Amino acid sequence: MAKVTLALIKQVREDTGAGMLAVKKALDKADGDPNKAKDILREEGVQEAGKRQGRKAQQGLVAYRIVDEGGKKVGYALELNSETDFVAETPQFVKVGEKIIDAAVAVHAKSAEDVLNAPTDDGKVSDTITQAAALFKEHVKLGVFQRIEGDNIDFYAHKKSQEFPPSTISMIATDAHGASIAHDVALQISAMSPRWLKEEDVPADVIQHEEEVEANKFRAAGKPEKIIPMIVKGSVKSFYKETVLLDQEFVKDSHKTVGQLFKENGAQAQAFLRIEVGKADAEKAAQKVADSAK
Repeated sequence: MAKVTLALIKQVREDTGAGMLAVKKALDKADGDPNKAKDILREEGVQEAGKRQGRKAQQGLVAYRIVDEGGKKVGYALELNSETDFVAETPQFVKVGEKIIDAAVAVHAKSAEDVLNAPTDDGKVSDTITQAAALFKEHVKLGVFQRIEGDNIDFYAHKKSQEFPPSTISMIATDAHGASIAHDVALQISAMSPRWLKEEDVPADVIQHEEEVEANKFRAAGKPEKIIPMIVKGSVKSFYKETVLLDQEFVKDSHKTVGQLFKENGAQAQAFLRIEVGKADAEKAAQKVADSAK
C-alpha cells in the first residue's frame, strides 16, 4: 500500500475540488493510487447527487461565447448554478462551465434541451452536470440558456469581484453601423435589465395585465371612470420606458432614448440577451404572483 502523503492529498484535491477528509478516505480505499481515488470520489458523489436535486441552486456563473457561423455572428450564453459562491468561484467549476458552453456551440444549440443533450467526454452535458454535482457535493444545474445572432455582436460581462467568474452577461446584436455604439448598449442592458427589444415584442397578455392592474389602481384611488383609459395609456408608456430597450432612457445621455441613439448612428438593433445568475427563479416567482392577481 502506497503511503498517503499530504502532497498526494493536495494533488487529488486540486484535481477534484473535493474536501481533504473525503480525499484522504478515497486514497486510503485506493491504496494510495490517485487515479483510483478520483474514481471513488466520483462514484460516491454521483450516488449522492440525486439526493440534492431539491436544494436551491441560485449561485453560479455565466459562461458565454461569440462565434462566426455562416457569415453571421452568433452569441451563446448560459447560466450554470451551484448552491454556494464558494463552489462557483473554484477553477474546477469554471472549467465545467467552459466545457458546457463549448459543447453548446459545437452543436449550434438553440435551446436548453439542445445543450443538455450535447456530447461531452462524460457522455453528454447532462452527465457532465451530474459529475459536477458529485464532485462539488452540491446541487448543480443548467439555468438559463440564450442565443442571439446578427451582423455584429458586442458584450459586457459583469463580475461581483475580480475573484469571481461573470455573474451577469449582456450581449447586443446590431448591423454593421451599430458596431461603434454596441458596447455602450451592452452596458445599458446590464444596468437597466430590459425585457424586450421593441414595443412590438411585448406579448399582448403582458400589456393587458398591466392595463388591468393600472386601471384597478386608479379606480381604487377614486379617479373618474371616463379618464382612466387615458391615464392607463400613460402608465403603459412608462412600462415600455422601463422594460423595452429601445424606449429606455440612454444611461450615458438622459436627453435621448436608446432608440434615438441607434437612429442618430444610422444603425439597427437586431437582438439582445441578458443573463444574471440566480434571477430566473425570482422572475418566475414574481410572474406567479402577478398571474394570481389577475
